Amino acid sequence: MSGRTSSQTSGGRRLADQLRQMLAVLESERQALAALDVDALVLSTQDKHGLCAVLEARGADGLDAECRTLVEAARRKNEVNRKVRNLLAANVAARLDALTASPGTYAAPQAQRV
Repeated sequence: MSGRTSSQTSGGRRLADQLRQMLAVLESERQALAALDVDALVLSTQDKHGLCAVLEARGADGLDAECRTLVEAARRKNEVNRKVRNLLAANVAARLDALTASPGTYAAPQAQRV
């Protein structure tokens, strides 16, 4: 016998299901980024934030192997999406700079060091 109660097992299954939902949302976000679909990107961002709130309330105590694997998969997908967003932003900035013939016009201001 594993020593787990049925509530722990069902809680683990529910967490795994929520993590699978997160993976699906991250995939939707990637597709929205690839298609430059702003509406789909906004929806996936809202879904992602909602799931983050649910997962944050859950905490990281006692993750089983399946959930740890799902968390790592979600972390990798989120990192890929972040890189895609950064590439898109850099591409837009370069195009805007080319239009204005002044590099850095649309760059975020740098923090002043004291």
